[in-house]
Amino acid sequence: MQTAMGADQNHDWRASIASALEWWRDAGVDCEIDDLPRDWLARAPAPPVAERLPAQVLETAVAPPTLPATLDEFAAWRLGPAAPEAGWPGQALGTQGDVASGLMIVVDMPDREDDAAGSLLSGNAGALFDRMLAAIGRDRQSIYLAALAVKRPPAGRVTEEMSQKLEALIRHHLSLARPKRVLVLGNAASRAITGLDVANARASLREVNHGGGTSEVVASFHPRFLLEKPVAKADAWKDLRVLMGGFE
Repeated sequence: MQTAMGADQNHDWRASIASALEWWRDAGVDCEIDDLPRDWLARAPAPPVAERLPAQVLETAVAPPTLPATLDEFAAWRLGPAAPEAGWPGQALGTQGDVASGLMIVVDMPDREDDAAGSLLSGNAGALFDRMLAAIGRDRQSIYLAALAVKRPPAGRVTEEMSQKLEALIRHHLSLARPKRVLVLGNAASRAITGLDVANARASLREVNHGGGTSEVVASFHPRFLLEKPVAKADAWKDLRVLMGGFE
């Protein structure tokens, strides 16, 4: 009994909670609930009337920052002090692989162990990812791998405001990389590029327009989700077959 109690006392409950929250996020639960009951059907109060501003002032307030116009410049900018995630702890992890491969793969963010490894998709999730690539005749040198967020946010959670910034950046990234096809892994990446959760976007090719033209996109499950729910691997294999169908 003493040994068991000692093991319990050494249990890292913070890591367990973070892992559980991350699993629920991958499963599509992306909002918190209140401790008190809420009437979800109640009419929302009318928003306050904002002070009317001249059109010219409004355009200035919402004008997006000017982003680098070449892929090399943009890749360097994403790792620099002007990137939205620059203030987060850890090292920034940039793109990997060959942009000329025509196949871009997008994930949400680095995993916890990626910071120490210095590369995206390391650890057990990375080993499964490598097997997924091998199943379609690819490896890390014959794809172009990128993440929405180049750093892992504190507690693994991204605010709505930050999500909108990262969505704009990944679409600019697409316009510069101009991949023929894109595989988005996980709900966050799927929402950013297709506007849909994986459950509603997977198993089909979707055309996505961006500044550089059009890319065909397939959504599927993140390897970390597949490790927690192996039964979904069969669906992931179907998604990979759709991705590579007719792709030369």
